[in-house]
Amino acid sequence: MAIACTVVTVAVATVAQLAQVPDAAAVDVQLLAINDFHGALEPASGTNGRIGATDAGGIEYLATHLARLKAGNPNTLIVSAGDNIGGTPLLSSLSHDEASVEALNLAGLQVSAVGNHELDEGWWELQRMQKGGCHPVDGCQDGTPFGGATFTYLSANITLDPGRADPAMVAQASLAGTGIQPLVPAFAIREVGGVRIGFIGVTLQEAPSMIIPASIRGLTFGPEIDTVNAAARRLREQGVRAIVVLIHEGGTPSSTDINGCDGLSGDIVSLAHRASADIDVIVSGHTHRAYNCTIGNKLVTSAASTGRLITDIDLRIQPVDGEVVSKSARNVVVSRDVARDPRETALLAHYRPVSEKVGGRIVGTIAASLLRAANDAGESPLGDVIADAMLEAGRNTPGGDAVIALTNIGGIRADIVRPAGGGASPVTYAQLFEVTPFGNTVIVKTLTGDSLLQVLEQQFGAGRPRLLQVSDGFAYSYDASRPPAQRIDRASVRINGVQVVPTQRYRVATTDFLWTSGDGFTGLGAATDPVTVGVDVDVFADYFSRHSPVTPGRQNRIRTTR
Repeated sequence: MAIACTVVTVAVATVAQLAQVPDAAAVDVQLLAINDFHGALEPASGTNGRIGATDAGGIEYLATHLARLKAGNPNTLIVSAGDNIGGTPLLSSLSHDEASVEALNLAGLQVSAVGNHELDEGWWELQRMQKGGCHPVDGCQDGTPFGGATFTYLSANITLDPGRADPAMVAQASLAGTGIQPLVPAFAIREVGGVRIGFIGVTLQEAPSMIIPASIRGLTFGPEIDTVNAAARRLREQGVRAIVVLIHEGGTPSSTDINGCDGLSGDIVSLAHRASADIDVIVSGHTHRAYNCTIGNKLVTSAASTGRLITDIDLRIQPVDGEVVSKSARNVVVSRDVARDPRETALLAHYRPVSEKVGGRIVGTIAASLLRAANDAGESPLGDVIADAMLEAGRNTPGGDAVIALTNIGGIRADIVRPAGGGASPVTYAQLFEVTPFGNTVIVKTLTGDSLLQVLEQQFGAGRPRLLQVSDGFAYSYDASRPPAQRIDRASVRINGVQVVPTQRYRVATTDFLWTSGDGFTGLGAATDPVTVGVDVDVFADYFSRHSPVTPGRQNRIRTTR
């Protein structure tokens, strides 16, 4: 549930002081934090590659900025709030994200929370990311061994019951025990400058609604606040007084100020107020937004996404008792006006040949940029195109006979940007993969009109609305201010101009992620008679081959009456 409250905004470089007078002998510790990197090894185009009007991001520049900030204080630790991998561009995805883990190793990452996307390929694959070893099916595609992450993954609220998991995956992960056990450690203690800091990792409890069920079979996700406070107590029992939470959960501010929290809403606000007073800093993520403020005497930060920002957190810690006596933070733009880190450049050059061979193929052209940003009704011009591609493929596949297609806007990860200049612009397979990187399978199933109406209402569940993108010929209107289950104007829900009938059956194309109740769309679970169409990115590429130059969707399918 989204929770809005008044918070104290921290301006750039403003210090949030505690009540104590800082000890002259206190140790200055610097934490450099990122979140939601998502394998953004190369500088991205479109909104994924900017902060405001500044081009930002790319691992070569991120590593340089981290090194420069670290050079100013030898007592520096580099941390992440999760989603380092998963939903990654082709350059990383082809190696099952080994390239991203190796790049973050070089950048000096030391501790990270587990994000929901760390589990996209299964909890056993996260174990391999941590411990190393080649992929059991594809091997090490770059021809060199994979040593795993030199940083430590943490999550206090995920446990694994091997008895409920796939036995083959349990064997693959070489688990030490058979009973219920933590998937990864709950917390880690790091000593720097003679003082100790405890880091607690937490994964959002709603993660199962965002992950294919087979990938998390055997896992349990506990309450965030309970496990945070329990871990804080355990750290205090071990004499640790400086405590930092790395949580893959976040909020949404109302402004674009990267060093403010105006109008911040979301579960992170409630969590910060309810978290133990022993916690000093909460480094958050998941919502891909930037903010920096004090809530409930805790510094709460987020560094947007894809390596475009670094949160520079400064702590003064008393050696005598380990207490934090002052703290401040600022979000720093990862601009591209610095030298590239040569080690990262060499790593990218090592992985690029495989990526370029697969991704360099021209699949079609665009007449204008295809952007994922939605209008006030929640409809995206790029979302229109993707839904149309699914509809056409679902209609043309034998036995498919699709009449509508749906896709989740959270699965659209990048824009397709047309460079300045006239004429149609070529689009590569790699660009389409960056837009739809999850490898979901498009499937057509039969759904009753009543279930379809239920799905539309579920777009307005707890938290912010999650508007599905819909194909051409499907239209409806809604009023988000109305009570739950009454927000959709049923008379407006039409397929090719004909009102949807609750008792009638319709053939619907969407991804296996949504068919398995992803994003909480449980209304899709009653569907029957599946026909598999193909992998989403390939469906998208085939559509480009037939319809180029592709033009943006008209955003005339979803309407809001308020």
